[in-house]
Amino acid sequence: MQLRDFCIVTPSYAPDYYRCQLLAWSIEAFAPEKTKHYIIVPNCDLRLFRQIKYRNTEIITVESILPSWVQLPFIDSCWFNFKHLVVRGWIIQQIIKLAAAEYITEQVFVFVDSDVAFIRPFDWDFFIRDGRVRLYRIPGELSPQAPIGEKWNYNARRLLNLPGGDIPVTGYISQVMTWRSDNLKLLYKHIEKVSGRRWIEAVCSNWDLSEYVIYGLFVEEVLKASGHYFDSECICHEYWFNRQMSDIELQDFFARTPREYIAVMISAKSGMRVQQYENLVKNFLTI
Repeated sequence: MQLRDFCIVTPSYAPDYYRCQLLAWSIEAFAPEKTKHYIIVPNCDLRLFRQIKYRNTEIITVESILPSWVQLPFIDSCWFNFKHLVVRGWIIQQIIKLAAAEYITEQVFVFVDSDVAFIRPFDWDFFIRDGRVRLYRIPGELSPQAPIGEKWNYNARRLLNLPGGDIPVTGYISQVMTWRSDNLKLLYKHIEKVSGRRWIEAVCSNWDLSEYVIYGLFVEEVLKASGHYFDSECICHEYWFNRQMSDIELQDFFARTPREYIAVMISAKSGMRVQQYENLVKNFLTI
């Protein structure tokens, strides 16, 4: 893989603006030079996010990605449309990632959420082994979202026409996730063959889905891991709790980050302001 084959993709929105701004800074500071960073936001947030003006940042609107039939008012985390009565905002977030091969030309997509920030320099070789791209996978792991993980697994298998799998299910959900564009295009064709309609319509008809589970199951069980190698090691230090950390706890969180990790994630649900830990991110290498 050449450097130009990789890009970073981040769906975001106004409440996560300052987190996304810090992420964009960290990409400029630590990602390989010329890395393209696509930030996907609702049209109503476009003016706000255009203030992020790093060299390789490109802002794309959700509305430019969605088909015209789904572009009706966004109300209370739901999109109303002509073909389905309602599509959860959660599903729209899945579609933005699943549709990446239709609006981005790079060959490898690195999905990074707004509440992630890189803390160390890295290059794309970090995600490549013997010419194959990393795919996060933990056998028998329900992921941090368990027990909803079983429902995501069941619905993904139904969408892909796969037999029921083992319980507990395999986990494909983490931070800083890598997908191949060619495999995504094959996924579209597979869903359309199974459902008899456009892949995006089939996805929109579901209430509970995970894009990472869909892609992971498809790559593992349909493509037999084509172009990927499985990796169960985390590369991002994560904080998922719905409570704020004290200054001492924050210092300890960063101090305990394993040396091989390239990023940290402090969940937006923690209620912490970016200003509380921004300096720890920017000065991590000197701590």
